[in-house]
Amino acid sequence: MTSPAELQTQVDTIGWYHTIDLGNGVVTKGIGVQETAAEVIPDVSGRTVLDIGAWDGKFSFLAEKAGATRVVALDHYAWGVDFVARGAYWAECIANGIFPDQSRDETDFWQPDLPGRRGFELAAATLGSKVEPVVADFQTVDLDGLGQFDVVLYLGVLYHMKEPLTCLERVRAVTKEVAVIETEALHLQGLEHEALLQFHAGSSLRTDFGNWCVPTIEALHNLCRAAGFSRVRTVNGPPEPQPEPLPPRKVRLGRRLAGIAPPPPSAPSENYRAVVHAYV
Repeated sequence: MTSPAELQTQVDTIGWYHTIDLGNGVVTKGIGVQETAAEVIPDVSGRTVLDIGAWDGKFSFLAEKAGATRVVALDHYAWGVDFVARGAYWAECIANGIFPDQSRDETDFWQPDLPGRRGFELAAATLGSKVEPVVADFQTVDLDGLGQFDVVLYLGVLYHMKEPLTCLERVRAVTKEVAVIETEALHLQGLEHEALLQFHAGSSLRTDFGNWCVPTIEALHNLCRAAGFSRVRTVNGPPEPQPEPLPPRKVRLGRRLAGIAPPPPSAPSENYRAVVHAYV
């Protein structure tokens, strides 16, 4: 029998995205930033769950522990792409001012033995999990063959997609009750009710060429409704608006004396992680 110390040593040989409590004091050292507040995941007891972009399976295992009758963990990109080799290629592209050929992710940088799934497999074995892994690209997988699920988790995926509406239409197609959508989002102070998408055609967001569309919360609601969901509820929304700081008194007085109108207010931006529940 493997001792907790031996298991922790084994765990530490793997690069983890998710922080997962494997019991007996053994915890994976994840780097993920996904929102994990209790209200993010709805009641899954007695329901079927699809976890799209499952990676190490943290939310798949949490759903199983919470009483889901069936959980499917679907991924391929995080399980098969050689992120080290791809990262070196991206660094070369940045240094030379060129845009990378992202089709190479699943050719030159693809590892068919799926080493990125080691974390999921170790966690599943340690937890005695019955979560079903499915290796597939959600954007191309046959949705009829995949089937429908009561609860669909779409966590940390949307802003990596070039066509967010098309992606959410596919999410709607496999959702029976509710989809949980968590994504990088944009808050523009003073423009809280504007439905806007910030588009990154490069590495401007976290030096990652795989980040594309970052919505405001209003745009995220509109995307979900356009995809066919009947109702959308914000679970984790934008930060509270902050009053714009006034310029120093001398500057204000000088402007008045000189008859200079104050400059138009800017729209300070802030990124955060938005979570919505989209209902069928």
